[in-house]
Amino acid sequence: MRVIRKILHLFIPPPRWRFPVIILLGIFFGLGFQVLYVSNAISYASDKPEACINCHVMNSYYATWEKGSHGRVTVCNDCHVPQDNIFSKYYFKATDGLRHSFMFTFRLEPQVIRIHKAGREAVQGNCIRCHDNVIHPISNRGYEQGNRSIEMEGVYCWDCHREVPHGRVNSLSSTPDAKVPGVTPPVPAWIDSYNSKKKIED
Repeated sequence: MRVIRKILHLFIPPPRWRFPVIILLGIFFGLGFQVLYVSNAISYASDKPEACINCHVMNSYYATWEKGSHGRVTVCNDCHVPQDNIFSKYYFKATDGLRHSFMFTFRLEPQVIRIHKAGREAVQGNCIRCHDNVIHPISNRGYEQGNRSIEMEGVYCWDCHREVPHGRVNSLSSTPDAKVPGVTPPVPAWIDSYNSKKKIED
């Protein structure tokens, strides 16, 4: 018990610093919660495809997925996130999500988004997982040619199946009029209604 008290005592500031520390912690946590709220961060823990279009750069990918064959049987995470166990799934979601949020926040995303290596491996694994019963063994293991084994390394399902599921051309301008669900505005309704009244009065 004494050890716990000593550890807790290390985190308690001297009396003259307590008020400023409380204010700073309030600002820090307040801003943190605001960022989580505005970014709709809790939605990323779900499997809902609408979470992917919190960022408008994903609208064309959402639209092409929704209208394609995969839109009827899968969601984004079924293909783009490893499904072998819950730990690898959420670890991948966390690392990939941090990467995406960094790229989109600082406007580093290219006009045409390309899937990175970890994402390619996840998608390839999920292609095989879902379609294993229709994939010929040659496609999975390479093939024997004489005494030489030719591995299918670096060859992905979509190298042949190029239209699946997003089509060949994807960019911010490839589907400009695509109908996608609107993102819920982060501004609370009472503030929004107040602003609307102010505009009418002005």
